[in-house]
Amino acid sequence: MKEQKKKSTHNIKIEVKSFYLEEHSEPEENSFLWAYQVKIKNNGKKTVKLLRRHWKIIDAFGNTKEVRGEGVVGEQPTLEPGKSFEYTSGTPLSTSSGLMHGSYFMINNEGLDFEVKIPAFSLDIPDIKNRLN
Repeated sequence: MKEQKKKSTHNIKIEVKSFYLEEHSEPEENSFLWAYQVKIKNNGKKTVKLLRRHWKIIDAFGNTKEVRGEGVVGEQPTLEPGKSFEYTSGTPLSTSSGLMHGSYFMINNEGLDFEVKIPAFSLDIPDIKNRLN
């Protein structure tokens, strides 16, 4: 497990932890898999809804893959003030390390849409010396 990364934008706090899934990876075939847990907490005074996501996934060679889509894990969660939403997802890489960051696009109950930054976090195999972060 990696250290937890945190960021707050527009009173929305994002916390991310990543995990290398050794049992689902095949290093000899350049196939590495990570899971990441995300906690989204509404520290504001207005109810918000997560509409879309945009991820940038960067491998050890600097190759970037962008992922855009509606909601997260098939949901568009609504968070009332003080409430949070947690989910786990995953990503494959063809290198043994990488980096992810991105944004959530949300709307509040007054119709104002805004972007919430997701902090950059490392995708590194534990105890390997070649790390991006």
